[in-house]
Amino acid sequence: MAKKGRKLPPKNKLLVEGAEDKRVIPYLIEANGISWGENKEEAIVLIEVCGSKTELLNRYEISTQLKSTGLSALGLMVDADNEPENTWQTIRNVCLPSIPDFPESLPEKGLIHTTNSGVKFGVWMMPDNKMGGMLETFLTYMIPDENEPIWNYAQTVVMEAKNIGAPFIENHTDKANIHTWLAWQNPPGRQLHNAVMEKIFNPKHPQAQIFINWFKKLYDL
Repeated sequence: MAKKGRKLPPKNKLLVEGAEDKRVIPYLIEANGISWGENKEEAIVLIEVCGSKTELLNRYEISTQLKSTGLSALGLMVDADNEPENTWQTIRNVCLPSIPDFPESLPEKGLIHTTNSGVKFGVWMMPDNKMGGMLETFLTYMIPDENEPIWNYAQTVVMEAKNIGAPFIENHTDKANIHTWLAWQNPPGRQLHNAVMEKIFNPKHPQAQIFINWFKKLYDL
């Protein structure tokens, strides 16, 4: 039994690239009927922000995390960006030293693999384990069907803005698209996690349920 006042190490951890990922995931999970917890100590999963893909996909980071005291499940959530096959190969290369039987391919419904030490290890490659993209690409799956005409128009406007000199880089087109669409909602310009919480997105959209099911299975929720 732990001494009174001593915090137990988290049994469930999720490593993400950025702070936006950390803010969005709890609201998405709660919107699907699972209580996240009132504070950091009670959270069902501890989300750690690594700062970048390079820092997350580091063999020493993975090795250290897998050796954490009391760990039951460790997840990685990584953006595929423009090269999903190369991103997956990088993930596999950094995991192999710690998980020699790491699978060769990424399942479409996300990876869940039990290591030799009994820890469940999961990988979700945003947006859907197949396509290139990122968190914002994944959230486009949750745009309500009735909002489709506005979403299509937002993409057209972003393309037109790019053609006349808008300085965002090509890799950030999905970010520009989603934030343009959010600028036209009620209320306008909500942050991504607020838009999930306030149901501006549809967090129960069938396209989002594959991720939800992966998350629940990985962490036994």
